[in-house]
Amino acid sequence: MARDPQDFLRRWSRRKQDAAAQAKAPAAKKDEPVPALPPLDSLTFESDFKAFMHAKVEESVKRAALKKLFADPRFNVIDQMDIYIDDYTNLETIPKEMLDKLEHARATLFGRPEEKKAEAAARTEVAQAPAEPQAEEPQKKTDDGAAG
Repeated sequence: MARDPQDFLRRWSRRKQDAAAQAKAPAAKKDEPVPALPPLDSLTFESDFKAFMHAKVEESVKRAALKKLFADPRFNVIDQMDIYIDDYTNLETIPKEMLDKLEHARATLFGRPEEKKAEAAARTEVAQAPAEPQAEEPQKKTDDGAAG
């Protein structure tokens, strides 16, 4: 079942021409005029903002329209799950009972600070105490009478 290579080339050529024609079609859309824009003061939440997103509309006009859209109170709802909105500068003090429990736990696990100071002082006294002199071994005399 041999196919004619001419059919392949014709089909390839036709597809290439179709692709080129489709590429030119969006270029024709670029020549479209800017759609008529409603005044920014008349925009509401229900207004159609699609015309402001056209490629030929100035960036400042686009931004002004979007600013008007997002100024609506429906976009200004604070998420109650947001943990970063709280004021953490006013911290509540820890209750006395909880502080007592924490102090007890610290003393149980790590010892009391007074005990640690006493232990440290005892260690420094031991380290600073002069070493006891060791008894010197008597020197043995050799036959020559010299100590050696």
